[in-house]
Amino acid sequence: MTNDTLTALPTDEDVAFYRENGYWISPPILPDDILDAAERGMRRHHAGDVDREIARDPEGVFRGWRPADGDVLRKNDGASLRVDELALLVRQSVIAGCAARLAGADEIRLWHDQLLYKPSGSDRQVNVGWHTDRRYWLGCSSQEMLTAWVPFHDITESHGPVMFVAGSHRWDARADLDFFDQDLSTIERYAARRDLRLVTATLGRGQVSFHHCRTIHGSGPNTSGEPRRSLAIHLQPGDNHHVAARNPDGDPATHHNDRLTARPDGTPDYADPAVCPRLWPPAP
Repeated sequence: MTNDTLTALPTDEDVAFYRENGYWISPPILPDDILDAAERGMRRHHAGDVDREIARDPEGVFRGWRPADGDVLRKNDGASLRVDELALLVRQSVIAGCAARLAGADEIRLWHDQLLYKPSGSDRQVNVGWHTDRRYWLGCSSQEMLTAWVPFHDITESHGPVMFVAGSHRWDARADLDFFDQDLSTIERYAARRDLRLVTATLGRGQVSFHHCRTIHGSGPNTSGEPRRSLAIHLQPGDNHHVAARNPDGDPATHHNDRLTARPDGTPDYADPAVCPRLWPPAP
């Protein structure tokens, strides 16, 4: 851990802002060479050129988008477990250090990551619907999980950037908000009797946006003329563990990490270093 890392961590005022609003956007904290490498890693992953497969997913069930799916919104889970350049980005201590400060955690581990590629063109179905990450993580004990969204390039309004509903992490979020819902007008009906404050995360290269697992967020179409390229790094405090829970429909709440981290008795181990390595504090 360097002095540069320590000086880049959120201040007390930044932490207070995050606690009030459910999101925080960092100053530039990532160097160009790391992001250049991540771009190469994305191209390699999309081409099927991976360094390894996930041990309990030898057939790539969780890999997500493949070339046969066409020029659509691409989402690839666990990309950092397959491609070295993406693992290098995930393991940047400044990202996990910021997350630890924001979450008030002594330790941060990887939960999982998603490689995201949004093609340009207003005619494509590339919106990311309003949702909370917590909806998909009900089997986790921690209420302080969070996400670092790392774009690989400058993000302008035309790229279809992430949008946050400020303060929504303190709401009782409805279960029908869905990542894949293309209708972004639903937030107006959902928040009809609330103070609706939408924040668009335009970022310069090297900046990172962080949001609480209960913060409602989504994004619109990319009309920039170039694909929007990023990695969402989902992070868990060190005390997070599996709990038995049910979805609103009554079915058991599950996550693909339950299978990837299963102990011999079948119980998920969210501290499995092969899938959920410790990222903070950095190794001496």
